[in-house]
Amino acid sequence: MFVESLDAIEVAKQAHLATAPVMIYGDDVTHVVTEEGVAYIYKAEGEEERKQALSAVAGVTSVGSKADAAVISSLRERGIVAYPEDLGIHRNQANRSLLAAKNVRDLVEWSDGLYNPPAKFKNW
Repeated sequence: MFVESLDAIEVAKQAHLATAPVMIYGDDVTHVVTEEGVAYIYKAEGEEERKQALSAVAGVTSVGSKADAAVISSLRERGIVAYPEDLGIHRNQANRSLLAAKNVRDLVEWSDGLYNPPAKFKNW
């Protein structure tokens, strides 16, 4: 589910924490994969463009409703966002069974070794 802000951000503010208590840090996210497409977050230039890329793949959500067609077109042309058809996948085949890895090892294998996760994420 895509949301504008995590509840954890308000918790952090109220508790005067340096960072919000979430499982991952936003700056560590390189890709977001949904049935709508892939946002290559690491390619985005700045926070605003990261938000636009996320919006482009957020589907029918409050975040996705903010997507602008001209911005999405530019993001796709520059390889920051890819929709199934951009990847040679028929849209009706883009579902969780096709796109979702079951574990980090799958990500490494599927990338032919291009993805090299930090040691703390390797469990094999």
